[in-house]
Amino acid sequence: MSTTPVDSSITGLVHPYEELEAQLRGYTIKPADPAYDEARAVYNGMIDRHPAVIVRCADTADVVACVRFARQQGMEVAVRGGGHNAGGLGVWDGALVIDLALMRSTTVDPANHEVRADGGCLWQDVDHATVPFGRATPSGFVSTTGVGGLTLGGGIGYLARRCGLTIDNLLSADVVLADGALVTADEQHHRDLFWALRGGGGNFGVVTSFRFRCHEIGENGVIIGGPVFYDLADTGDVMRWYREFLPAQPGELNGWIGVTRIPSVPVFPEELHDRKACVIVWCYTGPHTDAERVLAPVREFGNPLLVGLQNMPFSSLQSMFNPLLPAGMQWYWKADFCTELSDEAIGVHSKYGEAIPTELSTMHLYPISGAAQQVAPDATAFAYRNGGWAGVIAGIDPDPANAESISAWAKAYWQELHPTSAGGAYVNFMMDEGPDRVKASYLGNFDRLARVKAQYDPDNVFHVNQNIPPAAG
Repeated sequence: MSTTPVDSSITGLVHPYEELEAQLRGYTIKPADPAYDEARAVYNGMIDRHPAVIVRCADTADVVACVRFARQQGMEVAVRGGGHNAGGLGVWDGALVIDLALMRSTTVDPANHEVRADGGCLWQDVDHATVPFGRATPSGFVSTTGVGGLTLGGGIGYLARRCGLTIDNLLSADVVLADGALVTADEQHHRDLFWALRGGGGNFGVVTSFRFRCHEIGENGVIIGGPVFYDLADTGDVMRWYREFLPAQPGELNGWIGVTRIPSVPVFPEELHDRKACVIVWCYTGPHTDAERVLAPVREFGNPLLVGLQNMPFSSLQSMFNPLLPAGMQWYWKADFCTELSDEAIGVHSKYGEAIPTELSTMHLYPISGAAQQVAPDATAFAYRNGGWAGVIAGIDPDPANAESISAWAKAYWQELHPTSAGGAYVNFMMDEGPDRVKASYLGNFDRLARVKAQYDPDNVFHVNQNIPPAAG
């Protein structure tokens, strides 16, 4: 598709977007507008793109108008929900950006254990609505993440071992298709589309509303969680213990593991600031009467530098890292799935943990076990259901001058670690890595996804994403 902005001489309008604006409850932001630079900025400060126009949609009708207008004018389309995407795929040079930032309402149905969220919601919006009722929907690990992007990629988070992935709790989705039609996809309607939405990314349409199942967690939404830090020299012992311990635990206990530098923030003792460490961030959502027994091994293992477990609302754990990771930082991500945490891999983690270039740069391994593992690999588009972890290596720093060093560290780390991996990666952690990596991330589900793509988006209108081209013929 053409990336050339619409020529007003073709339309005969005063300016090229007058026809579109007449249909909107929301508004457009164009390159000459004062708000343009702020509106086009993405979470990853390394990315600098210049769309032709950004449309802040107020409702589903606005989204329909945008899709139809872009098709009529031969414009590229980019879709932005929460804007948290690693590759900055919510914006694109020369594109019409469908920005859902104004669409952030939520509705909780406590009796039926459900919550509905608009396509522009962040997970903090959903947590705000559900946690006061003692309930939560499985999401991720940072509450400023967008509901749409995380869900469509799969949704690995603190509740995955107990409640499954986010997509395992998706009940229905309202979707604007490439021809501008609006459909509701669920187990009874547009079943192939519903299957594809659960892990296939933004390839199939613009989701303007999600309906999720909620779960009772902790005691009235209060869980027990927080970080346990160990000296980096103990990484080998900690990872070997963790790889055996966690899969044997009940689904109510989850914890991701990583190598990091302890943040220089007041919540941690000053003598630990910027110290290289191995960390496990735990989340226990079961009955508090069982917590002492379940968490005793966590508290007693090894020689931790700090045990930060405490009672807190689930939303507090979800938002714990928000202040450290504001929008606009320099980010370089590399990712892989791994089905085992081998001794060889542990050696690589220890090596590159020693070489962490900046205070915020880090590596995390997020578990895909328990309830998330009990779903068949072909039941949803998300195929990596045989246990293990989704790993991400993230070079992070606020200073653009450090972009090269954090990128080099992440690339070298990944290249040495990749031979121990399962081959593909969690699409929500991928940047621009090409079609072979996308295909590897869907295993045996890729061909079916391509067929669904051909049915619902044969012209590949929605291709500014980890793209799945439509099947030929």
